[in-house]
Amino acid sequence: MKRFLMPLVLVLLILFSCNSGTKAKDIPTQMEVVMGIHDEVMPKMGTLSKLVAELKSKIDATEDSTEYEKAMKDLQEAHKSMMDWMKGFGDRFNHEEILKGKPLSKQKKIWLNEEEIKVKVMRDKVNSSIENAEKLLSK
Repeated sequence: MKRFLMPLVLVLLILFSCNSGTKAKDIPTQMEVVMGIHDEVMPKMGTLSKLVAELKSKIDATEDSTEYEKAMKDLQEAHKSMMDWMKGFGDRFNHEEILKGKPLSKQKKIWLNEEEIKVKVMRDKVNSSIENAEKLLSK
């Protein structure tokens, strides 16, 4: 019986020790998810500006520039959506809540749900406008 019990206890200890490494901190908070999306999109602002400049030169050099104008407008709107989102987010949450995990009030939890939706929409606008502009410019 001891020969059976000892390996079983060892296996259980190993299993429990592996699972105990997964802490609640390993799961990102909603604030971290929202900020992660922002951090993913922010470096693309330079790409937006670069593509706007490339499209502008195509518009100036092309007779039928409708496609280029639409792509440029989409890029500019995507850039504006990022700036607007950051302003609105900064108006709703303070440094402690954003970076230090300060607990949120009930109202701010509702706002964070709204901001998560907004930041995802903004990310999709930025990504799709870049993709469309790059595809158009590669023709």
